[in-house]
Amino acid sequence: MPIVDVSSSLLPVIAAILVSGLVVQLLAHRLKVPSVVFYLLLGVVLGPEVLGLVTLETFGSGLEVIVGISVAIIVFEGAFALRLERIRGASTVSLRLVTVSALVMFLGTAAAVRLFGGTDWEIALLIGALLVATGPTVITPILNVVRVRDHVATALETEGIVNDVTAAIVAVVIFETLLLDDLGVEATVLAFLQRLGVGIAAGALAAAAIYLLLDSEFVPERDVQAAQFLVLAAAVGAFGAAEVVAAEAGIAAAATSGMLLGNLDIDNRVEIEEFAENTTLVVLSFVFISLAALIDVGAILQLGLGAVAIVLVIVLVLRPLGALIATVGVERFTWPERLFIAGVGPRGIVPASVATLFAIELELAGNVAAGELLIGTVFAVIFATVAVEAGLARQIGDYLGVTPMRTIIIGGGRIGRALATRLENRGEFVVVIETDPDAVEEARSAGFTVREDDGSEADALRRAEIEKAKRFVATTGDDDINLLACQLAITKFGVESVYSRVNEPANVDAFESLGVTAIDASTATAVAIDDEIERPALTHWMNELGDSHDVQEIEVTSERVAGKTIRELHSQIPDGTFVAVVSRNGENHVPSADSVLELGDHVTFIGDSDAVRQAMNRFHPHD
Repeated sequence: MPIVDVSSSLLPVIAAILVSGLVVQLLAHRLKVPSVVFYLLLGVVLGPEVLGLVTLETFGSGLEVIVGISVAIIVFEGAFALRLERIRGASTVSLRLVTVSALVMFLGTAAAVRLFGGTDWEIALLIGALLVATGPTVITPILNVVRVRDHVATALETEGIVNDVTAAIVAVVIFETLLLDDLGVEATVLAFLQRLGVGIAAGALAAAAIYLLLDSEFVPERDVQAAQFLVLAAAVGAFGAAEVVAAEAGIAAAATSGMLLGNLDIDNRVEIEEFAENTTLVVLSFVFISLAALIDVGAILQLGLGAVAIVLVIVLVLRPLGALIATVGVERFTWPERLFIAGVGPRGIVPASVATLFAIELELAGNVAAGELLIGTVFAVIFATVAVEAGLARQIGDYLGVTPMRTIIIGGGRIGRALATRLENRGEFVVVIETDPDAVEEARSAGFTVREDDGSEADALRRAEIEKAKRFVATTGDDDINLLACQLAITKFGVESVYSRVNEPANVDAFESLGVTAIDASTATAVAIDDEIERPALTHWMNELGDSHDVQEIEVTSERVAGKTIRELHSQIPDGTFVAVVSRNGENHVPSADSVLELGDHVTFIGDSDAVRQAMNRFHPHD
C-alpha cells in the first residue's frame, strides 16, 4: 500500500482553517465581536506574511471554484431569509441604498482611486465597482452582535445581497469590455444586462424546479433532511448553471433562487433556515480565512498615503453621504439609526475574491503594476473597514443607542399591534409572536418583526431570543395561553417585567399570584370610555404619544440630582417638560417647587419628546 504524504496535501491546511475558524466563532460569540474580525486576523496569521500555511498556490486553479460556490451559499442563505414583508418595512431606504447610494459609492471611489492612486480610469472604475459591495459575509455577523430594529437590519441585509450581485457583475463587465478589449460604454451596459438576465433566469428556473420537487410526492412532508439538501442544491445548481453561460452571473442566480424560495410557501421552513445558517457559518469561516491569507501586506504598504486617503474618503465621505441620501425624509429611521448605517459598511468576500482573481490575470498579462494597485487598494479598504467598522460595531451601536429595549409580545391581533406601534414609536425593539398566518401577514405588513410561532412553547420563546428581553407581554384572547406564556417567561427565562391581558376578570388572581401585572380587559375598556367622557383632551393627548410628546417614568440615579429641590433643579429640566409625579416607597404625589428628590425616587416627566428624553438622561444617566 503506497504511503500518502499528508503534509503535502490539502488535508492539514483545510483542517487547520476549519478548526481555527470554528474556534474563533466561539471566541467572537463570547466577546460579542463580529466573527469576521477574527477571520481576517486569523487569515493573515495563516498566510505567507506569518506562518505561510496558506498561499496563492495552496488551492491552485481550484480557488475560483471554491470561492464561487462558497459565496453562492452565503448569498443564497441571506436572500432566503429576506421575506418580502420584511423588505416592505424599509423598501424606500433599501431601494436607495442599492441604486443612488451605490452609484455615489461607485463613482466617488473611482474618482478617489484616480486622484490618490494615480491610475487610469479603467482600473479606477474597476476598483470602484468592487468596493460597492458590502455583503452578507460581513453584515450578518455584525447584526448577530448588534440587535438593531428590523427595518434597519433589513435595509443593511438587502443592500449587502443586492450590491454583492451588481458589484460582481459590473466589475467583470468593466474588466472584460473596458480594460481588456476596450469595447466602450454601450457594450459594457449591454454585457451587464446580459449577465444579470442570465443569473435571474437561472435562479428562477432552479427555484421552480426545487419547489416542484418539494411539493411533490418525491419528498414526504416531514422529510426534513431531504428538504434541506434540495434547497441547498438550488443555491449550488443555480450558481453552476449560470456560471457556465456567463462569468459572475452565478451570484445573481444564487440570490434570485434564494429570494424566490424564501418567499414561497414551503414545508419545514424553520429547519431549512437553521440548516442554511449553520452551513453558512462553516463556509464563511473557511472562505474568509482563505482569502484573508492572500492579503499582500507589501502591496498595501506600497500605496502609502494614497491608500489611507482612499480609505478615509470611502469611510468618512462616501458612506455617510450614501446613508444620508438613502434615509432622508424617511421618518421611521431615527438619526441614531441613520448614523449607524453611515458608520457600518465594511467590505467582504466579493471584492476580495474577484480582486484576487483579476490581479492574477493582470499579472499574467504583464500588467503587474495594475494588479498590485488593484489588490492593494481593495484589501486596504477591506482590512480597514472590517477592523474599524465591524470590530467596533457593538461600541458604535451602544454609543448611538440603536440597540433598544427588546419587548416580546405574544399575540399579533389588534391589541398586540396597537401596543407594538406605541412601543416602536418610542424607539423600542418589539418582537411579535403569532400563530395565525393572516395576523402574521398583517403585522409584518405594518413593519413589525414577527415570528410565526407558538408563544406558549419554550422553544418558540427561545427562538425569539427571550433571554435578551427586558419586557414580556401576552395579549391574546385566550387566558390559558397568556397564563402559560407568562409562566414560562418568569420561571424558565427569568424575565422580570411581565404583563398580560386578562379576558375574564375572575382570572386576575391567577396571573397576579405568578407576579404578572394583569390588565383586566373589561375594566381597562370601562376606564378608557370614562376618560373619553370626563377628560377627552388629555385622553387624546395620551393616545398620540410618540408623535411629538411623551410621558416617561425613570428612577433617580444621578448624585447631582439627589438631595436637591425641584426649584434648584429647574435648570436641569429642559423647557418643554416638567415633573408631574414623584413616587417614593410606593406612594405617589405631585411635587411642589420645594419637594426634595432622593436617590431611588421614581420621577414621571410629561412634555415634548425631545425635552423628556433630555431630562431622563440627566436624572438617570446611562453610564
